[in-house]
Amino acid sequence: PEPPEGGWGWVVMLAAMWCNGAVFGIQNSCGVLFVSMLQLFGGGEDKQLAFKTAWVNSLSMGMVFFCSPIVSIFTDLYGCRKVAVIGAAVGFTGLLSSSFVSTIEPLYFTYGILFACGCSFAYQPSLVILGHCFKKRLGLVNGIVTAGSSLFTVSLPFLLRMLIDSVGLYNTLRVLCILMFILFLAGFTYKPLVSNAKDKEGGKKGKFRFPSEKKICNFSVFKVLSYRIWAFGIPAALFGYFVPYVHLMKHVKDRFGDSVPEEVLLLCLGITSGVGRLIFGRVADYIPGAKKVYLQVASFFFIGLMSMMIPLCHIFGGLIAVCLLMGLFDGCFICIMAPIAFELVGAQDVSQAIGFLLGLMSIPMTVGPPIAGLLRDHLGTYDVAFYLAGVPPLIGGAILCFVPWVHERQKLKERAKPVDGETTEKMLENESTLVSDTTEKPVKEMESGF
Repeated sequence: PEPPEGGWGWVVMLAAMWCNGAVFGIQNSCGVLFVSMLQLFGGGEDKQLAFKTAWVNSLSMGMVFFCSPIVSIFTDLYGCRKVAVIGAAVGFTGLLSSSFVSTIEPLYFTYGILFACGCSFAYQPSLVILGHCFKKRLGLVNGIVTAGSSLFTVSLPFLLRMLIDSVGLYNTLRVLCILMFILFLAGFTYKPLVSNAKDKEGGKKGKFRFPSEKKICNFSVFKVLSYRIWAFGIPAALFGYFVPYVHLMKHVKDRFGDSVPEEVLLLCLGITSGVGRLIFGRVADYIPGAKKVYLQVASFFFIGLMSMMIPLCHIFGGLIAVCLLMGLFDGCFICIMAPIAFELVGAQDVSQAIGFLLGLMSIPMTVGPPIAGLLRDHLGTYDVAFYLAGVPPLIGGAILCFVPWVHERQKLKERAKPVDGETTEKMLENESTLVSDTTEKPVKEMESGF
């Protein structure tokens, strides 16, 4: 059956939009929480405080992506609703328990692992369920849903700063639990409106058929060379990607003190990221095939360049300009992930292809910010950390330049295969006609003898 293209689907869309906003709004606003954690748990004796505290936020963002391959398997087995509801409940538990810790170490588990894993299990079903409700309007709906994260990223830093100043970090985390509780309720709206005929047959027979190993973990996508280059080039570019989100607020406070509203920078990142998703998503529709990768190459080039520009900005207006450009190309990088995956592996394998990619992305996104914090602890400034954070995007962008060329060569080889198949088919047909002729002659001679 065709998706209904509306009706209850609009409710599902709003729920998915809230999910994107709540999950990535909190994650992208981690710079405000980072500064508050330094003040709350800081002490003059601890010389590695920035390194230790950065692990909380980077581990949280990394786990959201690290769990993606596992979440895709559970979603296939148990459905979007169950996975999303349980994920939101786990995230709520992790965030609430984070508000009762007295030292930084327990946050590694409560906030960095428990809360992040819950977010991951709540997030991925919100993308899958949209395909059950929309087909013709799926592009529009995806744009609205992903804009939710930009909307929350724009508004949440100011709300967090007001809450932290008035009620403190612990009570602020408890207020954020309200977002997760609403996300828990939103998960119940994920009712698949497009049913599977095979599932109905299985339900009638009353038998549970465990899916094959190939269906659970489809590693065949790694046989595609262009996908392999893409799937390892992007993580190579992301070692410095999350560093500004974690450390930019502290860098501004170190350089300018309390004289400037540092939350404005996250506001700039959020606004232009949303604009970039709308603009470059439309531009990508006019770029054929795997050449869409060149947009990601350009985005990594500018993201790396802007990271290196951060230490050079000695006026706050310069930092605003840098964040505006960085957010614009951040939106470009994010919005064309799915279209590129579709071009490289096809529609049948695109779900797990994206899941594997997000899992690989988790490693560099987790490691980058603590290294930047370690450099800050030893050098007393973030300048070197931001310079180094700009290098991996340039390297990763250079690797991605090979993807369209390799993909075109693969397509040429695949076009040559049917020709060979046709020639062998013709040879088999000729052999079969020869065999039939030789068998028909004795039969005719026998018939004429009778």
